[in-house]
Amino acid sequence: MTENLKHRLEISSDSSPQRPLKMGKTTDQVLAGDKEEAEAMNHNHGIQRYLVAVEYIGTRFYGSQQQPNCRTVVGVLQEAFQKFIGQSVLVFCSSRTDAGVHALSNVCHFDVERISKRKPGEVLPPHEPRVVRRAVNHFLQKHEGDVTVVDVRSVPNDFHARYKAQERTYFYRLVSGPEALSCFEKDRAWHVPETLNIGAMHEACKVLVGHHDFSSFRATGCQANSPTRTLDELDVCKVVSRPNFPPLMERKRSKDREDIESEVRDNPSFIVDGNKGETGDVGFGIRKRHRCFAVTARAHSFLYHQVGKLNKKLMVGVLKAVGTGDLTVGDVERILEAKNVSSASPMAPACGLYLGHVKYDLTPQA
Repeated sequence: MTENLKHRLEISSDSSPQRPLKMGKTTDQVLAGDKEEAEAMNHNHGIQRYLVAVEYIGTRFYGSQQQPNCRTVVGVLQEAFQKFIGQSVLVFCSSRTDAGVHALSNVCHFDVERISKRKPGEVLPPHEPRVVRRAVNHFLQKHEGDVTVVDVRSVPNDFHARYKAQERTYFYRLVSGPEALSCFEKDRAWHVPETLNIGAMHEACKVLVGHHDFSSFRATGCQANSPTRTLDELDVCKVVSRPNFPPLMERKRSKDREDIESEVRDNPSFIVDGNKGETGDVGFGIRKRHRCFAVTARAHSFLYHQVGKLNKKLMVGVLKAVGTGDLTVGDVERILEAKNVSSASPMAPACGLYLGHVKYDLTPQA
């Protein structure tokens, strides 16, 4: 019995599957692995392009574009970026704004290769967008504080802030009323002492919306190849008396706005924004608030000075003239058809103009 058991054990031992020998990697496999690792490192290291949205008060700037011996938005941003990363960068804006024009969200891009400060020449992984936003704002706020980074995205190196923009939205603020302009509105809006006829301004907007030759609203310095543009939206909406602009749904509530305008005309005691008419007593020391309106213009691109600019004959100036009765809707049609900038005589100051939003398709590419 012992021999049989020993025999079975020997058979079991001989018939058990053998563990395969551990094979070393071939030279080709090693090189292939090194290549994959190198590609992964190259993906995480090197030049990174960032898309940056900034807001700014344009009063103390000579525009957004870099100019010698002038304080500009791009110049201030480049200085802050250089202090953060320790190297000079070039900032490219999606939209040019002129002196005195503000931005709720202008967009720019810049490229950064993160180099180690301890080991010069060593390339490090790019900063996370949230780190860029926090660090750059730190340096911006240490000075004038009239520029703030509101958003940062990492984008492919061929993404261009200007050429990838799908549409741009501008706002223009008008405050109407005989009272002196509030100091909080100084350089933030155009004060119109007269009462504005919003209904007539709405009709004038309809004339300008669409695909037109906008030569009558084209400044002398405009370098666009063609004066033809498609204006997707032009509207006038009543807003609160502070820098606050209407969302899309509110801009579509034209019927409600018309009802309010009709009520104000028919009933002088109708309360608007807490004011009981222009002569009503609102209490000692309480300012009678102006009526505030926002003109919204949305398109893929605009001609130079088309929406609003100091001492130029512009679209907002024409709408204001319609609101005060100096022009009719028929006059607007004739101005557009004239295709001559001298036809549009009214003008709007730069202080009321805001670049509101630049739209992109930021869907990750497969």
